[in-house]
Amino acid sequence: MNPLFIIIGMAGVTYLTKALVLLAGERVRFSPAVRTALGFVPVTVLTAIISPMVLAPHHVGLELSWRNPQLVAATVAIVVSAWTRHMLLTIALALAVFFAWQYGLLH
Repeated sequence: MNPLFIIIGMAGVTYLTKALVLLAGERVRFSPAVRTALGFVPVTVLTAIISPMVLAPHHVGLELSWRNPQLVAATVAIVVSAWTRHMLLTIALALAVFFAWQYGLLH
């Protein structure tokens, strides 16, 4: 199948779903349970995107070792975030650890 048709199809589906929500506007009411569930969508999508990149960065299986800079940096990010709750510090330290680990400065 032609990749151009796939891209156009995906764009159409994305546009249609967003347009339907915007056109429906206030006429559609979600129950509190659905609203609560929708609140978890961004976290779930972000986890689904990041987890494979951290756990299997070379797409050949899980790399659960200290030699995986993505895993080490993600672990640092989790610890710093839980400890400080400071987003900029978390990002800065995780990136510093990642690049230092990547280029062999820390292992």
